Amino acid sequence: MVEEAGSCKRTGPGYGTPLEAMSGPKEALMYVPCVYNGTGREKPDFLATVDVDPNSPTYSKVIHRLSLPYIGDELHHTGWNACSSSHGGPSSDRRFLILPSLLSGRIYVIDTQKNPKAPSLHKVVEPEHIIEKTGLAYPHTSHCLANGDILISFLGDKDGNAQGNGFLLLDSQFNIKGRWEKPGRKAEFSYDFWYQPRHKTMICSSFGAPVAFSQGFNLKHVEDGFYGRQLFVYDWPDGRLKQTLDLGDNGLISGEIRFLHDPTKDTGYVECVLSSNVVRFFKTQDGSSWSHEVAISVKPLKVQNWILPEMPGLIIGLLISLDDRFLYFVNWFHGDVRQYNIEDPKNPILVGQVYVGGLLQKGSPITAVTEDGKTWQADVPKIQGHCLRGGPHMTQLSLDGKRLYVTNSLFSTWDRQFFPDVIEKGSHMIQIDVDIENGGLKINPDFFVDFGAEPDGPCLAHEMRYPGGDCTSDIWI
Repeated sequence: MVEEAGSCKRTGPGYGTPLEAMSGPKEALMYVPCVYNGTGREKPDFLATVDVDPNSPTYSKVIHRLSLPYIGDELHHTGWNACSSSHGGPSSDRRFLILPSLLSGRIYVIDTQKNPKAPSLHKVVEPEHIIEKTGLAYPHTSHCLANGDILISFLGDKDGNAQGNGFLLLDSQFNIKGRWEKPGRKAEFSYDFWYQPRHKTMICSSFGAPVAFSQGFNLKHVEDGFYGRQLFVYDWPDGRLKQTLDLGDNGLISGEIRFLHDPTKDTGYVECVLSSNVVRFFKTQDGSSWSHEVAISVKPLKVQNWILPEMPGLIIGLLISLDDRFLYFVNWFHGDVRQYNIEDPKNPILVGQVYVGGLLQKGSPITAVTEDGKTWQADVPKIQGHCLRGGPHMTQLSLDGKRLYVTNSLFSTWDRQFFPDVIEKGSHMIQIDVDIENGGLKINPDFFVDFGAEPDGPCLAHEMRYPGGDCTSDIWI
């Protein structure tokens, strides 16, 4: 909570505006879900606390591990019980980290307040209770709501069918309230979502059916309709599906989705993983509906010694800086991290790019072929003597926008399929310095977290969260 100087008035968690958040305290800790599921190591997943304070003697080290009680969860994304959407409510407190388990369906509630450096398990919402009351399985994205409830997207039913998708509401004590969406018109898929209350809208993306993606990526599953190409537009907060945007072949496998942080704005972006496009969505001129257009395209590369003659970038990890000036994403296959200036939302400009892994780095058997027939591979530097394994995946930006953190595990089955060295040697977390004046990205040589050196063996690190909130969890109303 924030207490005003010279008064006893207290506000809720987070910040009053996105620009106010940019002046918040510099990050010192990071919470990172780490996965053993799918690695062949019969250990439970855990939540790592990473020291990201450069003045600390344990800088860029894992300083605590909260091991969870079950094996086979596959931790993935995380969220908070309260964020800046509750800033006006003095009774709210950003205390509990929500950890949905993508495969087991469990939802862990982690207390980060008692000891921020050593969080503790507060509660487990068991999957059988969720299925019994709602029929939902395969939880993904969690967002806190202004009234204290927590909204979580679920990708399917217990059998992995996408038709069983929907949204779960938990109350402030993490009890199951039921499904959020209204009966009637039904979305074909569910994945990531973001709400913009002043426009009375929530938009959800449509990655794919768990029965398909949990087995690994198969291009035929795309042809057979197991992956989505839509955005689903809901009334907020009523939960009525009011529009479906079909992105077509430009929008195959829509993933992370973000509105601009300014709550008055009626535009945002979604990554389209397989098409390797970033699509901008926006309200139509008359304000009655929503439309879309391709804003950024990453061209596939002609390659040698790979499973296909052309390699898509496989865009993922999209986020937007709190001042809505820069958009970031990574190309998991190509191996680069990109920064775009989006001050003109219709015309993003590439202003920063750095290679930090991927399938095309020097030493790989795979080479890219230019139009004139020459071959090339990416120069990927070592950090503190460590080769950068796999491809970049999840991203997190500091509040002031000057530091971008990157991990390199997508999902254990896909990691094993495309980057088996990450399964064998574990993933890592790196930090990239960001030029917020002119644009530009530069790897920080002093920061490297090696999750291959964990006491129980190499593990897979995924999403990252700061105790005080960040640009992928906080929403303003």
